[in-house]
Amino acid sequence: MLTAHELLGFMSPALALEIVAHAQESDKPTYRATLAAVAESRHVRPIFLERQPRVDRNKVMLAALMKPTLEPAAANLIRLWLLKGQTAMLVDFLNSLEIAHQDGVVENLPASVADDRLMAAVELLLGKYPAEKVAVYLQAFNDMNEASWPNLQSLLANEPRLQLGGS
Repeated sequence: MLTAHELLGFMSPALALEIVAHAQESDKPTYRATLAAVAESRHVRPIFLERQPRVDRNKVMLAALMKPTLEPAAANLIRLWLLKGQTAMLVDFLNSLEIAHQDGVVENLPASVADDRLMAAVELLLGKYPAEKVAVYLQAFNDMNEASWPNLQSLLANEPRLQLGGS
């Protein structure tokens, strides 16, 4: 099970930068809070980072977000990207599992799901979306929710298409 800061380290640099850029473009308050957290961790003022070119600044932010001390900021970025940028994938997964939700947000997850239903939902996602994004979503789903499904953990550990770090 990977935490958010570990997810950022294992995914491809292109996807990690996409997640930071998504926050910058779609949710300025979250991006600024993340920038402030990174600046504090680096013992600089936020303006120092703001004055850097966007590409350089986002790379510096990512390097910092891959550290355990910035786990909350990394988790917020990934959650934002999933909920606002990958809503269709979340909806497809939850609909396939017949879990009630509001635009991909679930109030109460079941304690478990049947193996065949989970496998069908994962196959649906892998057929419609890039495998790396599916892997990040399922890892985040597994780590950030209170329900921990052993069959999902096993699938994440053993299914080659859901492995990160090979890109």
